[in-house]
Amino acid sequence: MYNARAYAAAGATSPLALTNIARRDPKDHDVQIEILYCGICHSDLHAVRDEWSDFMPTVYPIVPGHEFVGRVTNVGAAVTKFKAGDLAAVGCLVDSDRSCAACRDGLEQFCTSSTFTYGAPDTHLGGVTYGGYSDSVVVDEHFVLRVPPNLELAGAAPLLCAGITSYSPLRHWGVTRGKKAGIVGLGGLGHMGVKFARAFGAHVVVFTTSPGKKDDALRLGADEVVVSRNADEMQKHAGSFDFILDTVSAAHDVNAFLNLLRHDGNMTLVGAPSKPLQVAAFPLILGRRSLSGSPIGGIRETQEMLDFCGEHNITADVEVIPIQKVNEAYDRLVKADVKYRFSIDMASLKAD
Repeated sequence: MYNARAYAAAGATSPLALTNIARRDPKDHDVQIEILYCGICHSDLHAVRDEWSDFMPTVYPIVPGHEFVGRVTNVGAAVTKFKAGDLAAVGCLVDSDRSCAACRDGLEQFCTSSTFTYGAPDTHLGGVTYGGYSDSVVVDEHFVLRVPPNLELAGAAPLLCAGITSYSPLRHWGVTRGKKAGIVGLGGLGHMGVKFARAFGAHVVVFTTSPGKKDDALRLGADEVVVSRNADEMQKHAGSFDFILDTVSAAHDVNAFLNLLRHDGNMTLVGAPSKPLQVAAFPLILGRRSLSGSPIGGIRETQEMLDFCGEHNITADVEVIPIQKVNEAYDRLVKADVKYRFSIDMASLKAD
């Protein structure tokens, strides 16, 4: 066991502050990683402030961070995929039972015994797992991913959550050349959805409530931009979409978008509104349309996504900050004051 430097919150109203945490020494199948960049996910903010207490209460102290990249510093005797000096990444999971049907199918995200990167019971040291707002981490090789060397690391970090959360449903529902794909919302998830859908060859339409986002949506790869509050603009696209990715986490009318799907079209939710959505039956019934949800992907699919990003030079648009500005970043995140993801330069930990 060794001590690592990290930023943690002691309670729901406490700021994130410097602390020391325990990390396990690498075992035979473990990879030790010096963390270089860690993205800030909106779920980090929810967890730190205990805003999901009804179904996932936070255990304090909490060290957030589940999308990070770094460099391997040490490996266990049985590790075969990594060596010291390699670039590596870790996402939202650091363990699962590896024997259930989901794990056997490469869908560890659906394993009921999976271990989240932070805030989950730590079977090695007791207490809970600590995330990537830290200078180093030790993770089982199975849950460590290879990073293509051509990717800019600060922008690669958010791929481990925002990236795979957008990529997985687009892949699952067959968004390819010749398909028409809609992206609802242009934030951390939405901007990645635009990039992936464009790289898959689809005709990409961004839906936004903000006319000022049109130029940025086109820059990111959208073919068209629709202001969703404009009924006439919406009606022009009725019954024409093969797939719609809904990234909005605020309350909104999903029925307006269901009506834009062609027959057998699908709309997938990756945003998570805190209150139940009202869904009308007829938009689904009359077109045999479907409404679904999707979390992250499994380890195999996440590696596929990273390799795809390497081939197409896709990273997140990020604002790089030092760890000392993380509390300010959280306040800005609430106001949607970032384009489109914060990425923490973890070298800044050395300044404390």
